[in-house]
Amino acid sequence: MGYGSYSYEAHEALTKARRDVPQQEVFRQRSCHPKMDPRGVKFRESRDSETHPNSLSVVMALDVTGSMGDIPETLARKTFPTFMKDLMEAGIPDPQVLFMAVGDAYMDSAPLQVGQFESSEQQLDQWLTWMFLERGGGANPAETYELGMYFAAEHTAMDCFEKRGKKGYFFMTGDEPAFHYVAKDHIENLIGDRTRGDVPMEEVVRRLDRTFHPFFLIPDQRRRGRCEDFWRGYLGDRVICMDAPEDTCDVAAALVALTEGAVPSVDAVAERLLASGTPKDRVKGIVRAIEPWAKALRRAA
Repeated sequence: MGYGSYSYEAHEALTKARRDVPQQEVFRQRSCHPKMDPRGVKFRESRDSETHPNSLSVVMALDVTGSMGDIPETLARKTFPTFMKDLMEAGIPDPQVLFMAVGDAYMDSAPLQVGQFESSEQQLDQWLTWMFLERGGGANPAETYELGMYFAAEHTAMDCFEKRGKKGYFFMTGDEPAFHYVAKDHIENLIGDRTRGDVPMEEVVRRLDRTFHPFFLIPDQRRRGRCEDFWRGYLGDRVICMDAPEDTCDVAAALVALTEGAVPSVDAVAERLLASGTPKDRVKGIVRAIEPWAKALRRAA
């Protein structure tokens, strides 16, 4: 998948038209959309085409539990066009995005929902708003983020990696730890894979890291205390602590641009944001979030 042209103006018009529409009219699903059911899916594919000859695959795995369900709504009403625009203006012309919804497989009816990789604004918006915002979760101390990571590692096929050896990008939003393993029952019942037993989180991260740059985005400083230490143990510098959930798209786009070398520095990111009209206080927050990763890139270089 990933065909079709992209228009920022048309995408911006889509989001603006629904800014004052009730949430239940934007996200109409009351259960998992049949096309987002991961069970039996062999691969979600991101492929080059004549229109998009240099595809770059991006997974946006969004926590849709009770404490985190506002981020998908913000993307659909306001911010997601900026993600596409930021990447394309930075010289990444062919991003292809897959939306994934994650929850709690111990509590929720639809703990994993998976769209397709897409390039056009109509298709991107379709998969985003087909998400069932279950707003579940429960009293247990974690969400099953590891299940979404397992799916991305095992059930995606991407030309950027297969043809050019270039990893895709995996962004998970969340405010809780995951579990230390992917449960065998969840893999078999929700995805349909056969496995000998639970899969340790270390193994899931290793497999995911083979084809993706994985990042965990914590929505604000208040919630970083719940989960930062857990995620640093698995992802290190790829744990990104934001100032506000509204910064998700700008932060994710900046992380891609920095990692790809499409922008030379954090200062260049800030200049682009200011030139686009982003308020100075928000730019400061975005810079604070991405600076640790930029330092890690400089150390690696």
